[in-house]
Amino acid sequence: MDIKNVHVIGSGFAGLTAAALLAKQGYNVTVLEKNNQPGGRAGVWETNGFKFDMGPSWYWMPDVFENYFAIFGKKPSDYYQLTRLDPAYRIYFDGNQIMDIPANMQQLETLFESYEAGSALALRKFMAQAAYKYKTAMSDYVFRPSHSITEFLDLKLILQSLRIHMLKPMSKHVKSYFKNPKLVKLLEFPVLFLGATAQKIPAMYSLMNYADLALGTWYPMGGMNQIVQAMVKVAEENGVKILLNTEVLNIKIENKKAVEIKTNIGSFKTDFVVAAADYQHVDQKLLEPPYQNYTPKYWESRTMSPSSLLFYIGLNQKVKNIKHHNLFFDEDLDQHAREIYDEPQWPSKPLFYVCASSLTDASVAPDNKENLFFLIPLAPALTDTEALREKYYNLIMDRFEVITGNIIRGNEIVKRGFAMANFETEYHSYKGNAYGLANTLMQTAFFKPSMRSKKVDNLLFTGQLTVPGPGVPPAIISGQVVAKEADKLMRKFYSKII
Repeated sequence: MDIKNVHVIGSGFAGLTAAALLAKQGYNVTVLEKNNQPGGRAGVWETNGFKFDMGPSWYWMPDVFENYFAIFGKKPSDYYQLTRLDPAYRIYFDGNQIMDIPANMQQLETLFESYEAGSALALRKFMAQAAYKYKTAMSDYVFRPSHSITEFLDLKLILQSLRIHMLKPMSKHVKSYFKNPKLVKLLEFPVLFLGATAQKIPAMYSLMNYADLALGTWYPMGGMNQIVQAMVKVAEENGVKILLNTEVLNIKIENKKAVEIKTNIGSFKTDFVVAAADYQHVDQKLLEPPYQNYTPKYWESRTMSPSSLLFYIGLNQKVKNIKHHNLFFDEDLDQHAREIYDEPQWPSKPLFYVCASSLTDASVAPDNKENLFFLIPLAPALTDTEALREKYYNLIMDRFEVITGNIIRGNEIVKRGFAMANFETEYHSYKGNAYGLANTLMQTAFFKPSMRSKKVDNLLFTGQLTVPGPGVPPAIISGQVVAKEADKLMRKFYSKII
């Protein structure tokens, strides 16, 4: 039969991945992107000689990127240069206490032992379990489409589920190994953005500690958008056509099949649709009610991961006393978590994160200037005003300037805020969330919004609101899974395409 036309809505990591893989299979693939650049939340903003990554700033799980590019006979180094950060990041605790997280595991054990006697051995045991969880998840779990519980009903997976602590809370797991509150905070930090407190996140996610502490924290020179540019090259090399400034307005359905996509620049006949844009937006706004997967009540009942208040700062001077990645845990982590997840509100004493990528990469700022990125995790769906943004800018700067000895206010060449309203406008993000759906137990695997449309035969969903979950590597994996599923369905519907 003729080659079939596949349309991918959205050019984030999941969309670019799915597009390239389907094009490699021989399909005619077009990506429809509403914004003026590809990458979704991993866009880039350049102004006054500064280059800001708009979204993700942590490069974890390098094996996922290596495995993806290997499918095309490539490797990351064909497109960008990686630098391993050492220390991986710095944590600021109350009382002006600083913890630098070394890249070397022996040095890390020495660091742990300095805080708690016997914790070096405990760390080895903890990391051995984390490594098992990581390798199990990456081989048996995350590449499953999770269409139903039957995919997981075999003895091996059930036993593995027990061994990877699917039902045990992360907080309880960490505290069974370590008592020192600073070490506990360090190990609970990677789950902060998964959408719930460590008391509610399954201990399975200690696999993130393995990704963090063993596999390392890396940085692609030129910024995280270098990954997007690499993935665009791979997609285009395989024949993908990417249309920017092309917003999808409606998906026309006939006889349970998507037949046409209406956009602001015209309509496209289609044989298959992969929705890599915000799932809720596609489901509730682009599909007519008879073809929606879920009800408004369902979406309202979902637990979302946090939103964020971001500030992009171009500074007229260099900074001191900070690292590339910096976590300010000088206030109560549990209180901030409660104000995100349990009692949603603007936080009273927020923790925050600062990235100073120009300390590693001179290309992202002019000479003798600094590129700074500030992030405060927030509950989604809060009131978002300029007055509140400015209040919180001053609130964190009061602390940052005292703790680090850097004077930021008054020295900004560039200052731009970005929060819930921007996430909604730029990405159609449900409730202005920044990281997708929370990875609570009841929103894991087949409990997540389904990758498969229940009412449209040739429509699949991918990205951070479906399996396997939020984050850059999971989005790439989601794109791989959906491409395989789409190929299966098209071969079923249309027989062989060539």
